[in-house]
Amino acid sequence: MVKSMTGYGRAEDTLNGCTITVELRSVNNRYLDCNVRMPRLYLFAEETIKSRVQNTISRGKVDVFVTLDSTGGEQVQVSVNQPLADGYYAALTQLAERYGLSKDISVSLLSRFPDVLLAEKAEEDVEQRAQDICSVLDRALADFDQMRTREGARLEADVLSRAARIEELVGKVEERSPQTVAEYRAKLEARMNEVLSNTQLDPARILTEAAIFADKVAVDEETVRLCSHIGQLRHMLEQGGATGRKLDFLIQEFNREANTIGSKCSDIDIARHVVDIKAEIEKIREQVQNIE
Repeated sequence: MVKSMTGYGRAEDTLNGCTITVELRSVNNRYLDCNVRMPRLYLFAEETIKSRVQNTISRGKVDVFVTLDSTGGEQVQVSVNQPLADGYYAALTQLAERYGLSKDISVSLLSRFPDVLLAEKAEEDVEQRAQDICSVLDRALADFDQMRTREGARLEADVLSRAARIEELVGKVEERSPQTVAEYRAKLEARMNEVLSNTQLDPARILTEAAIFADKVAVDEETVRLCSHIGQLRHMLEQGGATGRKLDFLIQEFNREANTIGSKCSDIDIARHVVDIKAEIEKIREQVQNIE
């Protein structure tokens, strides 16, 4: 099944004391353009995130937003500033000896002095954090992909319905085309009878003129190719995958055949059908622009 280039996905989870939220948004773009926005502290995971996105998405401008909140879940290590504690202990001992005081130095007393006990945030496991981010990213990508698939199904249904309408209009052109030759022959014969009312008409000349006209306005090759392109369109949609660029090229061929038919035929009815065909082709082209 084909997928739309536009979509949104979100996932959130708390892993190893950190709440991670990943959001993805995408719009149409000729190629894949992935931008990751996350705190500078975690930029080490940016390339891994882009690689995961590239494995899932082929085209589109994708913005990935990553937020991390480790409040309350941070690991803290407490250590003793040994040289400073030694200094305080030595100073207190000196005071006691100098002034004849009792030496009642306790752990509680020493711990109250500034910077004797150091509380530091434990060093973060970079590889583990990157794995946690990617775990949440994968869930966001799955949500994102589901939305693109649903939208792609709607696009496919619309394109196929318009392709069927083009086939119907092409059938009308093919039905009308031989009639235009017969009508031209009748008009040509009537005109020549009017101009040469007293002269015998040459049937061979009438047939020749009609044949030349029929050759000029023949559109059977174009209608056959246009129907063949519609068959290709259905096949490509059935195959699915990233077919947007191929479909865009194919629609250009649709337009080429429709323009040729329009330039060959001066018949009002056929011209009206060609206008309708081109209108449907343009609507298909607009929808194809949204397909990955």
